[in-house]
Amino acid sequence: MSKKKFIAVVDDHTMFRRGLSVLINLFPNYEVLFEAASGKELIEKMTIEQLPDIVLLDVNMPDMDGYASAEWLHQHHPDIRILALSTMDAETAIIKMIRHGAKGYILKDAEPSELKQAFDDVITLGYYYNDTVTRKVMQSINALIDDKSALNAITKLSDREMEFLRLACSEKSYQLIAKEMFVSERTVDGYREALFKKLSVSTRVGLVLYAIKNKLVVV
Repeated sequence: MSKKKFIAVVDDHTMFRRGLSVLINLFPNYEVLFEAASGKELIEKMTIEQLPDIVLLDVNMPDMDGYASAEWLHQHHPDIRILALSTMDAETAIIKMIRHGAKGYILKDAEPSELKQAFDDVITLGYYYNDTVTRKVMQSINALIDDKSALNAITKLSDREMEFLRLACSEKSYQLIAKEMFVSERTVDGYREALFKKLSVSTRVGLVLYAIKNKLVVV
C-alpha cells in the first residue's frame, strides 16, 4: 500500500480529535483530510473536492450521532470505509454500528499500533475487528436469533427511538424532550409507546432501568 489514504476524524471532543489527527499524520501513507465535531459538520465538509478514504467516526455525539452519520455515509458514499470509535465495548453498540455500515470498531483506549492496523485492514481487507469485538459479535449471534432477547429488540430500534430513549433517561420532561428533538409532544408520546411495546416495559422508570442494564446510557 503506497498511495496515500485520507482520513476524516469525527469526534465532538476537540482535544481528543486534534490529538488523533496529530497521531494519524505520523502514520506512513495516511493523512487527515479534515476534522468534524458532529455528523452534521461531517456532511457539510463532505462537499469538498477530495473525499476521505476512511471516516473515523465517534459513536456518541450531539446533533447527529455515529449511528445516523454511518447510515448517511452508507447511503450517500458507500465506497468510504467507516471505522467506528467509542469508549463503549457493549455488543449492542457494536452490532448497531455494523448494521449501519461500519466496517470496523475500535475503542478509544486502543494503542496507536492498533489504530494503524485498523486503517490498514479496512483498506486492504475491507473490514477490521479485533479479538474483543469479534468475540462479542460471535456471542451475540444467538441473542440476535432469539426474538425475545434484549439485543434483538435494541438493534431494531430506529435512530430517533434511540435518541428518545437516551433523553428519557435524563430529568427532562416529555415537553422538553419534544422541543429538543424538534417534534410535537404527540410524536414523543408515539416514541414512548413504541418503546414500551418493543422493550416490554410499561413506565419511564422501566425504560431507564432497561437502558442502564443494556449499557445504552452511562451513569
